Amino acid sequence: MRMFNQVVIIGTGLIGGSLGLALKKQRLAGKVIGISRHLRNAKIAKKIGAIDKVGLSLEAVSGADLVILATPIDKIIDFAPEIAAKIKKDCIVIDVGSTKERIVSRLSALIPNFLGCHPLAGSEKKGAINLEADIFKGSVCILTPTVKTKPVILNKIRFLWEKIGASVVVLSPDRHDQILAFTSHLPHLVAFSLIGSVPDKCLKLSSTGLRDTTRISASDIKLWSQIFLSNRSNLLTALLAFEKELVDLKIALKNKDKKSLERILSLAQKKRKKIE
Repeated sequence: MRMFNQVVIIGTGLIGGSLGLALKKQRLAGKVIGISRHLRNAKIAKKIGAIDKVGLSLEAVSGADLVILATPIDKIIDFAPEIAAKIKKDCIVIDVGSTKERIVSRLSALIPNFLGCHPLAGSEKKGAINLEADIFKGSVCILTPTVKTKPVILNKIRFLWEKIGASVVVLSPDRHDQILAFTSHLPHLVAFSLIGSVPDKCLKLSSTGLRDTTRISASDIKLWSQIFLSNRSNLLTALLAFEKELVDLKIALKNKDKKSLERILSLAQKKRKKIE
């Protein structure tokens, strides 16, 4: 069922390109144009079938019914004024950024039919070479409308995400950033710091536990540094909670307090089971 005649995806990396593949697979778009700062990424996306055409400039958005912003956060904000000036009056614009307050505040002021989105999908891999049409199946996509968001836009974009396999949750932008600081941004920060704390001479004897726990530290450094800084206040709050857990563990170990140690580990294990 075609929802849009022409879709323009700005950023044809893992999420943007996979979204193009999913739209094509479900026949939700008549034509998909991809724009990328890395031309090679866009060409690979076209070869794979995620897009029909490589766009060479933002002029491509002038004929779009839907524009998807799948670039790093700073680029989304930078592109907003030019996109707002070029799109049709009824064009819908969405983003897939990992933080929402900055993006939604800026873009909703410029684009009447803007809706913030955050698909909780993907991996530490990047680039068009790793595109997956089914990457959103079984995932959650968070939509972050404002008081200005038209119900028809919210419902249409909700339907789009559900058609490609995601369950939709609606949150305010600030609540999104508060929650994701704990469930996404803190784990990445911890993974980076954990592998950083391991001496080089120990790495050759690393266990599967170390590899599993630090897998996401292989993620895009420039992307994640932007995410950390754009959600700095909430991430610092999450980091304080993590530091408290570490202090409790340190005290239990220092005091050889087996009872306290087992209690801490048991509570953590019970909480972990809630996300299985």
